[in-house]
Amino acid sequence: MNMNWLAGMASAMAETTAAVDPAMEANPAATLISYGVMIVMMIAVFYFMLIRPQRKKDKQVKQMLDALKPGDRVTTIGGIYGTIMGIKDDTITLAVGAARTEMVFARWAIRGVEEVTVENDGEQLA
Repeated sequence: MNMNWLAGMASAMAETTAAVDPAMEANPAATLISYGVMIVMMIAVFYFMLIRPQRKKDKQVKQMLDALKPGDRVTTIGGIYGTIMGIKDDTITLAVGAARTEMVFARWAIRGVEEVTVENDGEQLA
């Protein structure tokens, strides 16, 4: 009895598939190729819209972190502005505020380098 039920389900699925897509009954290889082309197109869209821009951004961040040097004015991910006083391996010492308080940060905690130079450091920043 179990085999009859399975055979009945298979024939019902075949009828439903043929009713939905008559081309599949005539040429199933063409249908599989078209599905394959659709999947490849979806992968290409994901690559160009998600993966490639993220890799480009990661590369720019890595270049920025590698180019840090003492005297650069930077912003941390916590929103602290400071001037780099020293760099040692993966830590950066920043001078912060009017009292030039020194703080130590991880290199990855630097968000960006500001356009303000050390000579302009004494001026009020907006």
